[in-house]
Amino acid sequence: MNYQQPQQAPPAHHQILVTTMNDVPGYEVVAVYGEVFGLVARARNVFSNIGASFRTITGGEARGYTQLLSDSRDQSVQRLREAAMARGANAVIAMRFDCNEIANMISEVAAYGTAVSIRPVAPQAPAGQPAAYAQPTPGQPA
Repeated sequence: MNYQQPQQAPPAHHQILVTTMNDVPGYEVVAVYGEVFGLVARARNVFSNIGASFRTITGGEARGYTQLLSDSRDQSVQRLREAAMARGANAVIAMRFDCNEIANMISEVAAYGTAVSIRPVAPQAPAGQPAAYAQPTPGQPA
């Protein structure tokens, strides 16, 4: 007998569209909820600091820091999505990152943007055809 695990739906915050664009082609903004952000502040461990010190002498990528910043960006976007969802939004437009360092020990990463609600734009009917008979563009939700 072949048993398969049931597929789980993605968490609700993953259904929040995040884009760096100021608009979403094929969609219209119907509500604006304001600025939202996701913030992460992480301290580096002493071994990463020692390894990075050697990298400043010899040159090359500090892989521990690269992974730390990559993970921080992912987590800040996740928190951004959660903040947008808490406001009732289904998208975040004009998303940007901001990174800082606190006391040379803590890396701060912020993802921020504008929480909005979007909906698909109604397809246009060809000339001479009533709008009720318009066909959706392929790949566009009806």
